[in-house]
Amino acid sequence: MRILGLVLLWLSVLAVPLAAASSLAFQSDRLTARLITAENSVTPDAGTISAALELELAPGWKTYWKSPGAVGYAPELDWSGAANVARADILYPAPTRFEAFEIENYGYADAVTFPLQIMLDEAGETVVLSVEANVLVCEELCVPEMFTLSVTLPAGTSGIDAAAAERIADAAARVPGAPEDAGITAAYFMDDTSLQVEAVSATPFTDPHVFPDLGPNATFGPPEVSLSSDRREALIRLPVQSLPDAPPAMELTLTDGARAAVITPAEMAAGPFQNVAGPGLWSVVLIALLGGLILNIMPCVLPVLAVKFTSALKAADQSPARIRAGFVVSALGVLCFMWALAAVLLAVRAGGGSIGWGTQFQNPVFLGVMIAIMVAFAANMAGLFEITLPQRLNTKMAQMESGPGLLGDFSTGALAAVLATPCSAPFLGTAVTFALAGSALDTLVIFTALGLGLALPYLLVALRPSLVQALPTPGPWMVRVRWVMAACLLATALWLGFVLLGVSGALVAGILATLLVTGVVVLTIPKAKRVAFALFAAAIFVPAILAPAPAPVAPERAWAVFSEQAIAERVAAGDIVFVDITASWCLTCKANKARVLNRGAVADTLASDGVTALRGDWTRPDEAILTYLQDNGRFGIPFNKVYGPSAPQGIALPEFLTQDAVMEAVAQAR
Repeated sequence: MRILGLVLLWLSVLAVPLAAASSLAFQSDRLTARLITAENSVTPDAGTISAALELELAPGWKTYWKSPGAVGYAPELDWSGAANVARADILYPAPTRFEAFEIENYGYADAVTFPLQIMLDEAGETVVLSVEANVLVCEELCVPEMFTLSVTLPAGTSGIDAAAAERIADAAARVPGAPEDAGITAAYFMDDTSLQVEAVSATPFTDPHVFPDLGPNATFGPPEVSLSSDRREALIRLPVQSLPDAPPAMELTLTDGARAAVITPAEMAAGPFQNVAGPGLWSVVLIALLGGLILNIMPCVLPVLAVKFTSALKAADQSPARIRAGFVVSALGVLCFMWALAAVLLAVRAGGGSIGWGTQFQNPVFLGVMIAIMVAFAANMAGLFEITLPQRLNTKMAQMESGPGLLGDFSTGALAAVLATPCSAPFLGTAVTFALAGSALDTLVIFTALGLGLALPYLLVALRPSLVQALPTPGPWMVRVRWVMAACLLATALWLGFVLLGVSGALVAGILATLLVTGVVVLTIPKAKRVAFALFAAAIFVPAILAPAPAPVAPERAWAVFSEQAIAERVAAGDIVFVDITASWCLTCKANKARVLNRGAVADTLASDGVTALRGDWTRPDEAILTYLQDNGRFGIPFNKVYGPSAPQGIALPEFLTQDAVMEAVAQAR
């Protein structure tokens, strides 16, 4: 009898899930549902319970948000069978939009967890969470799933179920919050034909959506979204299909990637909003193509392009197929670098990191490698050494007409793309901003277009190999061409050395220059090439070993150090504030200084009373500058903006400055 009593006692414990933080699961072919709680018991004086309804949907099935759209209904929960429950509120994570049979609906696919806020009648006492649920799930047909879930939590101090608490917290984080937390504000206008929502974001939008909640009888058509050029303003238009006779107050849920906010405008706007649309994707694709093409004549890319065509002179006697293959592979090198760069930037953005255009030129190791490569190319062009392969490899490669030199062709294209990033061509800022602030598809398409523009000279020769064969017969004149190309490459190396000087200081730049110059001298000594190459290799490691960054460079006369606080203070005092974000590796920045900022009426204005000129030096990484750029919808430089009493939010200027543009912005801000 004693043993029987112990068995009955054990079975009774198993029969009542006193310490369970999860109900038994309800399962069907379409749905698996559970009720979970963060607590294992009701602690003394506890007046609330954290719980959630977990739904796992079969592939292809979906369920609905609180305002489901044209068809469907939200989950219906009946707590009448519960004990010690005063109130139970369901919270809705941000939904997604899906379309079936040309009907717009809002809801969830795959899985969703609805957080539940449970208020108790008697604090600290045992609670029975029993809910009868009616959940509509749809694929090609719709099925109401009706089930009961129950969890009993005794009074006690048995603690928290960490796994359940984490799942509930993750679901709660997906519930749209306050507008200020998401950095989004919105206003709306609605008539019989459409609902218009104008949203403004503190940071650029990536993929904005709006989900209106005007009750179960309000339905809308597919949205039309237009974005401003800096992607910080969005105008979303939804065609009205039906409205309730007495709609409740407008409630808008806005989402943008992981951001979501619930906004309840106090009143409707007086009239329709003006279109905020900036250039569309295909317009930006054309801009990127043009910008990439123009990059070929920038000082940092032209020498590499010249190297390719100089090598083509030596290959003029090759077959059209071999010439075509070499230039196609060079174009592929450009595109592969652009795709790799896009992938890295998207990965950094997905991880929550900050991204910028041309920031590799803030890395001293990268600069050391590029300087060594440029000097080596220049020495090769000057005839100080030739790269030769072993005879056996030469013989084997000669058997394949398209084989020799393809790796070099690929490297030449990739190198041109690497050097292109700090050279901002006209319209390139618009394309890069659109790419880095847009969706992953936008980024990939824009970077592909940019690569195609940069690779266009290679592709043109690949289409017409006869262009190379029509070049003059190789002769003594090629020696002079090679010397000119060597001088261009050396000039590029000197420019990179100047950038390294600003990034790492005179000590690092001086040691690297000494090693490279010595290596070039040693190349002139017979049978000393290994020593020369060792010196080149040592030069590459200098920035990694000796990496002391110099103190910030003192601003030039009439310029103060940039800070956002200084902008606000000087504008509040009634000053005009001119902001110039620059870097030693930005050639367009230097052109703006020489042509506009340091001369004539603009220089006089910036040095006059009542005008504060702020300069931010982005030669080295600076999180404050990067944040400022991204808050303004920019990812690269140059960037200039004018603030004043009449323009407290600032007037952004084009990448290529003109005196008229600067003076007009100053007058407008004043």
